[in-house]
Amino acid sequence: MKRSLQKGFTLIELMIVVAIIGILAAVALPAYQDYTIRARITEGLSVAADAKTQIGTSATTATELTALATSWNAQGGSTGATSKYVSSVRMDATTGEITVTYNRENVGAIPDGATLNLKPFMSVGTSNFVALDTALGAGYSGETGAIDWACASVANTVATARGMATGLTAGTLPAKFAPSECR
Repeated sequence: MKRSLQKGFTLIELMIVVAIIGILAAVALPAYQDYTIRARITEGLSVAADAKTQIGTSATTATELTALATSWNAQGGSTGATSKYVSSVRMDATTGEITVTYNRENVGAIPDGATLNLKPFMSVGTSNFVALDTALGAGYSGETGAIDWACASVANTVATARGMATGLTAGTLPAKFAPSECR
């Protein structure tokens, strides 16, 4: 009598493998899409880096801040700076706050006109932060200190924990897509 050996996989085994792959794909695809959107959002901070540097080095008085913001905002057809994923990067002439507005068509599943806001604060003393516009005012004349930045999406938990939420305008970008500093 001849014995035959089974070769290959049974139908049940193949169905189990296909089901496992399907479950993994159902979990991995949304996570990958969120990761891609976060990477595109990060480009906005890169585009805003030049504006941050200019404020840190050139805005030593309120008048200089106003002139700097006016010239920055006039470039790029009054959008400040742009890129594939960023519609505009504009400075507030009074506070120095930088607003990064994202291009929804290129970024992905974010609200129309989603924004991140970056506000400059001056480090005064050991651990006190004062908004730059306040530091440039009469009460702090002659004060110097390093510029630090607060960032806000719809939430500003990190900025609040660091004592830099005063006057910081919340953005409209959902916190799950924002860089960790902006959540």
